[in-house]
Amino acid sequence: MNLHNLKPAKGSVKGTKRVGRGEGSGYGVTAGKGNKGQQSRTGYQSIKGHEGGQMPIHRRMPKRGFKNINRVDFKVFNLGDIDALVEKYQLEEFSLETLYINGLISRTDFVKILGNGELKSKIGFKVNAVSAKAKEAIEATGGSLELV
Repeated sequence: MNLHNLKPAKGSVKGTKRVGRGEGSGYGVTAGKGNKGQQSRTGYQSIKGHEGGQMPIHRRMPKRGFKNINRVDFKVFNLGDIDALVEKYQLEEFSLETLYINGLISRTDFVKILGNGELKSKIGFKVNAVSAKAKEAIEATGGSLELV
């Protein structure tokens, strides 16, 4: 076997369809586009969800609910989970930076502390929001709290 006698596998290479080159080619006259209509014209682009004049499904279906554009989604941590996280990642401070470095939140996440569970360790917090019950528990253990 040499370079000069290498060939692709039979049937793997197809010739291009040469349209509009006479009736004998089979793709003359209308160039394989059928007769008349929008799709036979130049510049045709199909629109996603277009159903040919029929009312499209996204307009036939009833609308439900409401999307609040001002909603703030918090990444929530309960007091019961915090002790385990502090122990696992050896956190000296529970802040956005330390959580991001350890892969617990993404760069744009907002963090809120909730009061479910018990906090045993004395630790400093730098977070976006805290519930009233969590605030009392943090202050009771002697930890510091700063809202960012």
